Amino acid sequence: MGQHIILIGFMGAGKTTVGRRLAALLGRELLDTDQQIERQAGMTINRIFETEGEASFRRRETEALRRLADRKEPAVISAGGGLPLREENREVLKTLGLTVYLRVRPETVLQRLEGDHTRPLLAGEHPEETVRRLLEERGGIYAMAASLTADTDGKSPEAIAEEIRGAMENGKGGEAVEDFGD
Repeated sequence: MGQHIILIGFMGAGKTTVGRRLAALLGRELLDTDQQIERQAGMTINRIFETEGEASFRRRETEALRRLADRKEPAVISAGGGLPLREENREVLKTLGLTVYLRVRPETVLQRLEGDHTRPLLAGEHPEETVRRLLEERGGIYAMAASLTADTDGKSPEAIAEEIRGAMENGKGGEAVEDFGD
């Protein structure tokens, strides 16, 4: 099986947008775990959270990830922001290919997601506090799950995709996390 490239990180980090650019650069299909879950469930992620709860959604993420492990053609995979939180998902990620953490600052997330009401975890009264808290909680997990880390603040999706491709061509992405960008 060819090596997949899996983009992980917080909501608003640019996983889908960068994923589109990277898939085009590499001539691969882009697969989005959230879209696959919605198709499989026949409802939106918001609706899954409302009717089944977060735990059910997280189980669905694991199922989607396991289905990707059977895929023969290498793809670029945009993973949902919470997917790496489960230990079993991090183990599956290791078998799928190169995992890239798209790191983003809270201010950038808030700017990018302003007016976006499709994010269940931001539906509360204090989205700024939620973003900061969740980034603090998840940052180390994302870094632990990744082979590469790319800072996305102040960069175009095209530039980030090029950096990832360049890192791949230069043989980065082994066991240690390699930071690139500024």
